[in-house]
Amino acid sequence: MGIRFGPAGNSLSFYQQGYKSSVEAPGWLAKRGLSAYEYSCTKGVKIKEDTAARIGEEAYKNDIALSIHAPYFVNMASSDPKKRRKSTEYILQSMQAARWMGAKRVVFHPGSCGKTERKMALATAMETLKRTIEEADRCGFGDIVLCPETLGKKNQLGSLDEVLEMCLLDKRLMPAVDFGHIHAYTGGGLNSSSEYAAVVESIENVLGWQYVKSLHVHFSRVEYTKGGEKKHWTFADTQYGPEFEPLARVLAKKKMEPVIICESRGTMAEDACEMKEIFERMRKEM
Repeated sequence: MGIRFGPAGNSLSFYQQGYKSSVEAPGWLAKRGLSAYEYSCTKGVKIKEDTAARIGEEAYKNDIALSIHAPYFVNMASSDPKKRRKSTEYILQSMQAARWMGAKRVVFHPGSCGKTERKMALATAMETLKRTIEEADRCGFGDIVLCPETLGKKNQLGSLDEVLEMCLLDKRLMPAVDFGHIHAYTGGGLNSSSEYAAVVESIENVLGWQYVKSLHVHFSRVEYTKGGEKKHWTFADTQYGPEFEPLARVLAKKKMEPVIICESRGTMAEDACEMKEIFERMRKEM
């Protein structure tokens, strides 16, 4: 498939240029040399079947790989069984939208620890995820990849190790590795190619090369505090990290072919184009 770059949602420029519907996004992205698009259902799965199908048709015509981000309401570690049940429903709704759209991956946030001890919260989340997978099979969604995301706040469940442990539950699970979140979670721990390589090696050691090769990646600059992630910024906001160049060097050296989704604030398509240019330059230098 080759490495792919694209945005999470639509850039401000998409609307400023007069476009109004995400049905138009795949063609708009293809003209900019991008080949991935993550449709946002973060505020709820509200998309209609017809609209999703039209997005899928346009994506197919323009060779755009589709993924969906499930609602932020998901909390698989909640101590409230009703909230865990709702979390499963949000995931299944996202998978239904993915089926309509032809999206292959559904990204979700594992949840929050709350007042629960982390190990207990992780055990609860894994049990909820296991039940969600069983229900996904009953609904005929077994071919859709579920991607628990690494999160950036210390009180959230979603460190790299926790996400990798979740992914051992089933072969259809793939980590959504948000390097901006990891940078924030570790207090600025991603500054060199060796530090990025250590993250990639951790994933490979647990899940194997096949998962690393086709990894699902999120990237943006992220402001953080002692508690972790505070706010996403753009590539122009150079006072915040992490930098993409050291990661691009790792991707090129290891010949990885991930889907890389940019989550910059408002300039996600533009910054995805910049990442693509940086990667191409690094690959030529290898």
